[in-house]
Amino acid sequence: MAEQAVDTDGGPAAPQERQPSSAAPASPASGRPPQDDPTASSDTPPRQRRAASAAAGRADAQDGGVWSGATRAVLFAAAASVGRGFAGRRRELLALRADIERAGLDTLAGRKAARSRVLLIAGRPGWGRTALAEELARRLADDYPDGVLGARLTTSAGDPVPTERTARELLGRLGVTAPPGADEDDLSEALRAALDGKRVLLLLDDVAGAEQVDALLPDEPGCLVVAVSRGPLTGVPDVRPCTVGGLDVSAAVGLLAQYTGPTRITCDPVAAQSLVEECAGQPAALVLVGGWLAACPQASVADALARLRELPPDEGDLDHGARPLTRAFRLAFAALPSAVARMLRLLVLAPGGSADAQIASALAGCSVADGEAALEGFAAYGMLRPRGPGRYQVPGCLYPLLRERLAAEERPAEVELARARMLERTVRQLHACRLAADPAGSPGRKKLAGMPKPLRFSSSAEAAGWLEERLPTLIEAARLAVETGRLDTLARRLVAALTHALTAHRGAAGAAVELYGLHQLVLDVARRRDLPVERAAALLNLGDLDGGAGRVDKALARYKSALEAARASGDPYTTGRALESIGGTYEELEDWHRAADWYGRALELRLSRRDLPAAARLYARLGTVHGYAGKWGEALRDWRAASAACRRAGDRPGYAQALGGTAEAQERAGRPKEALRTWAEVAAAARTCGDTRLHADLALHVADALDRLGGDPAVARSLRRTARRIEADGAEDTGSSSQSDERNPVDLRNQ
Repeated sequence: MAEQAVDTDGGPAAPQERQPSSAAPASPASGRPPQDDPTASSDTPPRQRRAASAAAGRADAQDGGVWSGATRAVLFAAAASVGRGFAGRRRELLALRADIERAGLDTLAGRKAARSRVLLIAGRPGWGRTALAEELARRLADDYPDGVLGARLTTSAGDPVPTERTARELLGRLGVTAPPGADEDDLSEALRAALDGKRVLLLLDDVAGAEQVDALLPDEPGCLVVAVSRGPLTGVPDVRPCTVGGLDVSAAVGLLAQYTGPTRITCDPVAAQSLVEECAGQPAALVLVGGWLAACPQASVADALARLRELPPDEGDLDHGARPLTRAFRLAFAALPSAVARMLRLLVLAPGGSADAQIASALAGCSVADGEAALEGFAAYGMLRPRGPGRYQVPGCLYPLLRERLAAEERPAEVELARARMLERTVRQLHACRLAADPAGSPGRKKLAGMPKPLRFSSSAEAAGWLEERLPTLIEAARLAVETGRLDTLARRLVAALTHALTAHRGAAGAAVELYGLHQLVLDVARRRDLPVERAAALLNLGDLDGGAGRVDKALARYKSALEAARASGDPYTTGRALESIGGTYEELEDWHRAADWYGRALELRLSRRDLPAAARLYARLGTVHGYAGKWGEALRDWRAASAACRRAGDRPGYAQALGGTAEAQERAGRPKEALRTWAEVAAAARTCGDTRLHADLALHVADALDRLGGDPAVARSLRRTARRIEADGAEDTGSSSQSDERNPVDLRNQ
């Protein structure tokens, strides 16, 4: 299996599948086919041009790398010269601005607008609909001081994004934390509440259906929604549509000039206009042709036009709307060397179509430097869109074309191996990210220092920033790995690594929202692979998160399912944890009888395995629920057993707490003299427990008990002075307190 043949250490990899050598591309990466060298003049005879091309190919092979040395310099210069200006669409922008001010149906009917205005930019992918929406949002940003929020509602594979995922992402950008595991309706309502009274522009890209917009539509009239879709949104009331087509000639020529420079356009304006007509004014097609020209500085605009017209007919030409883009893509893709073209095909495996140098190098099995160079070259060709420092995005209009190339030219085993390399690299990056959260000088930091340089992080802040920036892509990678189902071992490792990294940098509470989805992925793999222990663990983790979010009934159902899976696997630890969790849930429901019953079952299991710390914890919980139920005789017996178990286990903080529970149970059972003696033992145990915060708390408890039971007032005053001195000196040791709680989380809520 591919999972067992992975070597990705962040440096040059040694893939074990057959692939074209990256050290010697099959053709010169000059941006033109091998038979035409861009360094040769168009007046050079064909035989001399072929000789020059062969010489360039030999020089490229000597330079090595995914891109040749000479071609890399040309492409980097082209990438630096590529403009980022917005071309044309003046009429559409004016119409959209007018639609914002135009009276809506509610206003015409004499009613106050109930919801925000919705502008629709409709068109097929590749015709500049997203660029128009982004330009409109940029120009309107000052009118919406509370910010511009964007979300893509269709995955790179063409599947609609679940509404709850989009709503949670938007809430996170608004600084609102939704409960983990909340459903679509709750999240949509929370989003509307968060937008109430704000002026926010909501940009929804690649909308798959009207129901997606309706679920996210704010009730605040001061907000504006700009939706980008392939067709009309008939289910959204009072939507204002704007359909985009091809660019006008002047704007299209200007877009070409951003890539080619003005000189070649000025030298042959007629050919430039003919090229625009050949591309039907489609922005994506013009960008690809412009990128081809940018990478071929010796080629003229007429050369590009001739190449397009010489392309043989293809099945994609039957769709007239997609024909310009298909032919431009064929022109640009054919100019790539085989190794580079292979990397571009494999980029569709990147989660969400988002790639960086690490992902590109892992997919292609090359060095990180070559991966970074290739991505910059693709951006110069117009085949990738920059999305931040070192990050690139596969355009949605090119994704289906690259997917077809991948299916036609790559064997399934090679695709699986490339995906395995990418997942393995991601796992190692997450492992390094988790190690970076350890203190300086710790074993984790020493292990991090021994990892390859491209994987290391210089500080915890750098690792945390990387994790937050890449988090949507990392979660998407885990989701795709689980859904694919062919690399479940790597998928489980990826989910585990992401869980550990999130917990290390955010803490369990801060990462609860993401952890809920990750535990669901683990549950899916466990069910598919029939792994009862993993299934039980995932159900227990989900139950804990459900219980923390107040969904007690759902948590109870998960705990019981986990108990069945744990018993089927014969794992005593998971079984005991499930039994204890069920008891805790009934305690939350104030069903003391059932809580005591399940705690008793868990206690029997722990005693049979001679697990004294767990037995002490369960005795304390039994004492708590019996106290809640008013059964103070049974509570006293449980607390005494808890204190004895803690004493045998050498747990001094737990022993002091259990004595406190014993003393209160004696007091409630009508044994004041015994309670006074036990409270005195509590005071003595608190002084030697090694936990200053616990010492102060128990001292106050003992002082209050002495006042209630008629004890020595001088002793009570002394205990209070001790507690105040500890607080005044700032002697609370939070670290030791939390460690003691982890060793013995005794529940003393009946005190």
